[in-house]
Amino acid sequence: MMSDQSIPTPASPAKPLITLGIDPGTIAVGYAVLASANGRHLLKTAGILPIRARETCARLIELHRGLKRLLDEWMPDAVGVERIFFARNAKTALAVAEARGAILLTTALAGITLYEYTPLEIKKTVTGDGRADKIQIKKMVGLVVAGAPSASSLDDVFDAIAASYCCAVGHKSARLAAY
Repeated sequence: MMSDQSIPTPASPAKPLITLGIDPGTIAVGYAVLASANGRHLLKTAGILPIRARETCARLIELHRGLKRLLDEWMPDAVGVERIFFARNAKTALAVAEARGAILLTTALAGITLYEYTPLEIKKTVTGDGRADKIQIKKMVGLVVAGAPSASSLDDVFDAIAASYCCAVGHKSARLAAY
């Protein structure tokens, strides 16, 4: 584990930094893998980890297995995850918190450093404005990440790309998860 809050740097200039961004959810979890080098960011893969089970434990197992497959396949240098900022619905907030717990545990068990960002921090990093809307985020992601999907793609995917980008550029307010 790292002792400071800087984003790890590649071992050699030829090896890009691989970051995995996660947008936690209750029935769908967005993910995105970026390869970053020399100020350029290339989207390697992005999508949704579908959560089909209805029972809580089964949902968390599905999430763990899907995330573990991503970690094993892409071996990221760091993971960036969106932090819960607020919730209008307590039941939904609890379910998202449970999903985040599975994400944090799976990442920790894999020995990968995880950074958490509030939506405001991610928006500010991507657009320069912490109050940016989804349209602005999608537009900027399309400009700063090569291979980004069309703006008609799911918000969960764009949120994950933005979290991965935030992790890759080493946003100064990144907070290292405490484990």
